[in-house]
Amino acid sequence: MPISLHAAFVPSCRQIIGGCLQVLAKAEAAGACDPAEARLAPDMYPLGFQVKQVAMHSAGAIAAVRVGQFSPGGAPLEASYAAFAAALREADEALASVSEAEMEGFIGGTTLFVFGERKMPFKSEDFLLSFSQPNFYFHASMVYAILRNAGVALGKMDYMGRPRMAL
Repeated sequence: MPISLHAAFVPSCRQIIGGCLQVLAKAEAAGACDPAEARLAPDMYPLGFQVKQVAMHSAGAIAAVRVGQFSPGGAPLEASYAAFAAALREADEALASVSEAEMEGFIGGTTLFVFGERKMPFKSEDFLLSFSQPNFYFHASMVYAILRNAGVALGKMDYMGRPRMAL
């Protein structure tokens, strides 16, 4: 039996968002870094940008498929652990409300990525699986890497969140 678009996208996003929430909570408790300044390298975006992209490339990607267009940008998140966690909880709640039937209805639709003059047309399922999903994982791993690099005691299981085990 083929896997549904919902099963390929939503549960894994929710799992990793849970991991990001755990990583942020550990960082806040450790007081290891200033959330406004934390970044992996001088030429990389800061922690708040990475967190925002996790939300944008999960719940934001589904919202974009609904309207047929995704444009990055918008206001940055307030540079605080509370604001970062709120953005991720909001994304998780939005993902929890997406039904399998709605996701299957996206298949064959179109979603246009627009960034300035750049326009990239996608089939909606390809936008989710070949554009947003890799971006989602990249930015989630950067949240982990920034905080691990700042000295927060983190391990891979912190990043992974709660796996979906057969019990």
